[in-house]
Amino acid sequence: MSISASSEDRGQWGSKLGFIMAAAGSAVGLGNIWRFPYVTGENGGAAFVLVYLACVFLIGVPLLYVELALGRASGRNPVGAFQKTKPGTPFVFTGVLCLMACFFVLTYYGVIAGWTISFAWSEATQSSLVFEDYIANPASVLPVFAAFIALTIWIVSAGVEKGIEKWSKILMPLLFVLMLVIIGRSLTLEGASKGISYYLNPDFSKIDGKVVLMALGQAFFSLSVGWGLMITYGSYMPKSQNIVTNGLWVASADTLVAILAGFMVFPAVFAFGMDPGAGPGLTFVTLPKVFAQMPAGALFGTIFFCLLSVAAVTSSISMLEVPVSYFVDDKPSARRKSAIIVGIAAFLIGIPSALANGGSEFFSNMELMGKKGFLDIMDQVFGTLCLIVISLALSIYVGWVWKTDPAVKEIEEGCPWFTKPLVGSVSPACVWAFFIKFICPIVIGLVLVNALGLLPDKKEGTTPSSSEPNTEQAAPKQTPAEDNSSSESQ
Repeated sequence: MSISASSEDRGQWGSKLGFIMAAAGSAVGLGNIWRFPYVTGENGGAAFVLVYLACVFLIGVPLLYVELALGRASGRNPVGAFQKTKPGTPFVFTGVLCLMACFFVLTYYGVIAGWTISFAWSEATQSSLVFEDYIANPASVLPVFAAFIALTIWIVSAGVEKGIEKWSKILMPLLFVLMLVIIGRSLTLEGASKGISYYLNPDFSKIDGKVVLMALGQAFFSLSVGWGLMITYGSYMPKSQNIVTNGLWVASADTLVAILAGFMVFPAVFAFGMDPGAGPGLTFVTLPKVFAQMPAGALFGTIFFCLLSVAAVTSSISMLEVPVSYFVDDKPSARRKSAIIVGIAAFLIGIPSALANGGSEFFSNMELMGKKGFLDIMDQVFGTLCLIVISLALSIYVGWVWKTDPAVKEIEEGCPWFTKPLVGSVSPACVWAFFIKFICPIVIGLVLVNALGLLPDKKEGTTPSSSEPNTEQAAPKQTPAEDNSSSESQ
C-alpha cells in the first residue's frame, strides 16, 4: 500500500504565470535554440516553419492537453496517474516508461549541458577550447557535469513553488532577454540579410512526407509531450486554472523561442561566410569561429552559451522532478532526500555518456540500432523511441481506455467554453476527442515507423532531404554525441 506524502512535500503552483513559466521552461531546451534553425534551413526554410507550426497546434497541443488533464485529474506522478484513473490496466507500464525516459535522458543531457557551461567560460575568459579535444577529456567534462547536476538537485529539492516555479520565473525571462541581445547584434552585422533570406525564403520543393514527419517529431519532442513531464506538472495545477489557454501559452512560448533562434544564428553565420548546413556541429564548432571574428565577439559568445545553459537548466529540473514526484507521492520519502538520491544516481549512470566521445574507447565505439557511442545509443533508445511509444500509448489510453469523457470533464474545469458548441453541435471538446482517438495514434504511428528507419528514402542512393546540406560547403565532421536529434530538441 502506497504512503502519500504531505501536501507540503508534493506542492502546488502558486500562480498561473508560475505554471506557464515552468512548463515553457520544460519545453524549451537546447534543441530549440540550435537544432531547430539548422533543420529549418535544410528543409525548406519558411516552408518548414509553416509545416512545423501546423504540427505543433494540430498534434502537439492536443497531446499536451492529454497529459495535463491526466495529471490534474489524478493529482499524481505518471505512474500514479495511470493507477488512479484506471486501476489494473497494463498501461501503468506507460507511467514507468515516463520515469525511465526522464531519468535516463537526464543522465546524458546533463553531459551536453555541461559543455555549454564550459564554452561560456571559454568565451568569457577568451581561452581557446577545441570541441573535439574538450569532449574527449574526462577531467574537463566530468566536473562540470557534476556541477550541473548539483544545480538541478538544488532547485528541485526546494520544492514546486519555492524551487521550480521561483527559478522558472527568473530563468525564462532571462532566456528571452539574452536571445533578444544576440538577435539584435546578429541582425546588425554586415551581410546578415543573406542569413535572413536563407531562413525565411520558402522552398516548397523540399517539403515531402519525410520532412513532414520530421516536423511532427520536432513538434512533439519540443513540447515535452511523451515524457510524463506535463502529467507531473499538471498534477500541481489547481482546478481553477485553464488547461486550454495555459497549454496554448506554453506551446506559443516554446515555438517562439525556436523561431527566434533562427534570427539569432543564421544572420551571424552568413555574415562571416560559415556553413549553415553544419548540422549539430553548428553550436560548438561553427559558432565559436563566428564569435572569434565578430566585434565584441567574446561578450556575445559568452551571452550565447549562457543562454544555452539557462535553456538546459529549465529542462533538466523538469526531468529530475518526474522521478522525484514518484517518490514524494508513493514512498515515505522527503523531497530533498529523493532529489539528492535520484540526482546522484543520474550522475553516476551518466559517466559512460561523458566518456563516450573519446574519453573511453569502449563507450565511444559500442554500437546498437545504427548508433555509435554510449551517449547516442541512450539518446536513440530513451530520447527518441521511448518518447514516441509513450505518446502513442497516451493517445490510445485517453482515447479508448480511460475514455475522452473524463478527460473532457477535467479540461472543462476552469474552461467552461471547452464543451460549448461553436459550429452546429460541434464543440472544441468534440474536435479534441476526435484528434486524440483517431488522428494522433495514426500520425504518431507514422513518426515511430520513420524513427525506426522503415520508410524508404525519396530516391535510391540518396539521403533524405533532412540530411542534405543547403550550401555548397561541406559540413564539418561530426563527433559522436553531436547527433542527438530528440533529447536536444526538447
